[in-house]
Amino acid sequence: MTATTPTTTSTSTTTVDATTTPATPKPVGRPTKYDPAFCDKARELGAMGYSKEMISAELNVGWTTLNLWADNHPDFMVALEEAKTLEMVFFEKLALMHLVERPQGDRLNTGLWSRSMAARFPKKYREHSKMEVVGKDDGPVQIDTVHDIGTGLVNDLLAIRQKDADNDK
Repeated sequence: MTATTPTTTSTSTTTVDATTTPATPKPVGRPTKYDPAFCDKARELGAMGYSKEMISAELNVGWTTLNLWADNHPDFMVALEEAKTLEMVFFEKLALMHLVERPQGDRLNTGLWSRSMAARFPKKYREHSKMEVVGKDDGPVQIDTVHDIGTGLVNDLLAIRQKDADNDK
């Protein structure tokens, strides 16, 4: 009998309790910069009136990355939703502070008040416009055709010129 030497080959399996399982594949691409502390930062920025776009700029990541983080990290998605609410609260407080034209003044900023009320209570304060187009005596609309006199005049002159050219022959 001939003795054989066992050969070893490298495989990507690991042995656990006499069973063979495939090794965990290495992630492809650049590692994420996501940090759970970004949740608190997003809320903080939202409370200062920052939009989602501004939050992504402050975190130094693109819009797509911010949305991927929200998709992959439920806690971050909740933080962005809370940041949006805090952003709205920031601007509502700002509007309330400026409803009077001067601090401690007595003149209401009517434009700001009107827009704010229409946005908050649209059924009662939103202006609704309705336009109806009807003809004379509520009849059908009459459409008049307008002829361009200039085009007709040019065509007439060209016809006369052609007639004169034909007579010269």
